[in-house]
Amino acid sequence: MIIKLNLSINYKIIYMCGIACAFNLEANTLDLRPRLLEMSKKLRHRGPDWSGIYSDGNVILAHERLAIVDPISGKQPLYGDNGDVVLAVNGEIYNHLFLKEEFKDVYNFKTQSDCEIILALYNKYGIDFIEKLNGIFAFALYDKKKNEYLIARDHIGVVPLYMGWDEKETFYVASELKALEGYCNEISVFPPGQYYSSKEGRLKKWYERTWPQKASTDNEKNITSELRVSLEKAVYQQLMTDVPYGVLLSGGLDSSIIASITKNYSNKRIESNDSSNAWWPQLHSFSVGLQGAPDLDAARTVSKYIDSVHHEIIFSIQEGLDAIDDVIYSLETYDVTTVRASTPMYLMARVIKSMGIKMVLSGEGADEIFGGYLYFHKAPNETEFHDETIRKLKNLHLYDCLRANKSMAAWGVEARVPFLDKDFIDIAMGINPKNKMIDEKNMEKSILRKAFHGYLPNDILYRQKEQFSDGVGYDWIDTLKGIVAKNITDSEFDDAKNIFPIHTPRNKEEYYYRKIFSKHFPSDAAALTVPSKPSVACSSEVALEWDQSFKGINDPSGRAVSTVHNKKP
Repeated sequence: MIIKLNLSINYKIIYMCGIACAFNLEANTLDLRPRLLEMSKKLRHRGPDWSGIYSDGNVILAHERLAIVDPISGKQPLYGDNGDVVLAVNGEIYNHLFLKEEFKDVYNFKTQSDCEIILALYNKYGIDFIEKLNGIFAFALYDKKKNEYLIARDHIGVVPLYMGWDEKETFYVASELKALEGYCNEISVFPPGQYYSSKEGRLKKWYERTWPQKASTDNEKNITSELRVSLEKAVYQQLMTDVPYGVLLSGGLDSSIIASITKNYSNKRIESNDSSNAWWPQLHSFSVGLQGAPDLDAARTVSKYIDSVHHEIIFSIQEGLDAIDDVIYSLETYDVTTVRASTPMYLMARVIKSMGIKMVLSGEGADEIFGGYLYFHKAPNETEFHDETIRKLKNLHLYDCLRANKSMAAWGVEARVPFLDKDFIDIAMGINPKNKMIDEKNMEKSILRKAFHGYLPNDILYRQKEQFSDGVGYDWIDTLKGIVAKNITDSEFDDAKNIFPIHTPRNKEEYYYRKIFSKHFPSDAAALTVPSKPSVACSSEVALEWDQSFKGINDPSGRAVSTVHNKKP
């Protein structure tokens, strides 16, 4: 976390946890408190290190804590300077030390928590402070004196958050769907980049951007330099931890860049401003795949190049199939590409946890920002290309952010995603889209590859995109398709619209996952929290119009774009 730490004086408390909160209480608080404890218990995998709760006649805030820095202290909820404001947070505020400079001698911080800065900012600015935060978060704040509350979620939705209402119109928010299912008759995803203030009585955007079609300069050298420096800063800020950490290394471009940058900083302790040696000076990297998977070979090459202690998690197809039920319960989705990719990641997370690792850095977000998916080859012009990257970023919380966060959190591991740093996104999305376009001379994400020339072997730096569910081994997806074909009969699938009138499955694989999802989350409200739109190679529905070959296809695998898959740059 973003911490500059004097080891002899202060320890910083950082949280990646789970919250379950209730507002607008109509029932007696004593009746609802046990309910909130049960809700919170369903989130304990996210925060196995401590539990806390605040309740009065108006609100209940419950918290499950995963301690990453200063593991022996730091309970939540947090309380304001005078005790009148209560805060429950799932997240990290990377720039909290910079923000604290503003409050020297004017605010009495009770802890060294990065999240306590939220209380100080609220005390000074009211609700108009969220844009000042650089981090990932979902929080609930209650002002006892004003009897007002504030709920907010980070800019992209890296941290999950759901909201719901019961039959008495009690309002709930929780880190995962499973905490609300069975209690709420209406549930929805709390939108990223927005807040809800009880004073204003409506959702409102706090994250507003006007990323231009063209950047201020077309000088490629300046662009690549700015990209490199900004991503390095993001990685550096996110390396703050008092527990062992590692990197997820698929051998693809994005995770390999993050691993390479991390290795450059791993010898020194970031918390000491690089003045002392790291507590865990050897960087550990993790990859997962079937025996002989393309990702495993590539990850091995990168690990050797950057000199990390590398761990390969080899899973069998049967082990993957056996885990799908647990994966769908943990991930709370029946989206095909998410289930395919989450299953190996879920299995890997369990091994990572068993080795004492509590935090990992991952490469999510780069494909959305730079147009890395293979269908971007078919983008007809710069405007369409840029608009599609925006669409992908806006929906990332339903797909890759959900996958990375919940796959890891299922085993009490925190995933950090430097490509989705708020400042880095502003720089990368401001690039003239012509510098992201794919042509005969430039493969996907060419501007990113140029920015990190020399950081990786060329065969990795110019390796074509393999979607995670493909890279772990092509047999994984092929077998899944075969299994569901046997388990879902034609007559059963033909009756899909009657069994599942909401988001009716479009193929047998989706039907198979939907059956499992409905076993765990039977309400229509839960089903509506999952996206259900046709896609080719993870495209948006709009991009299906880019190429005639996309018509009538609904396959998230990168191999669906057969004319460019495995095409040499």
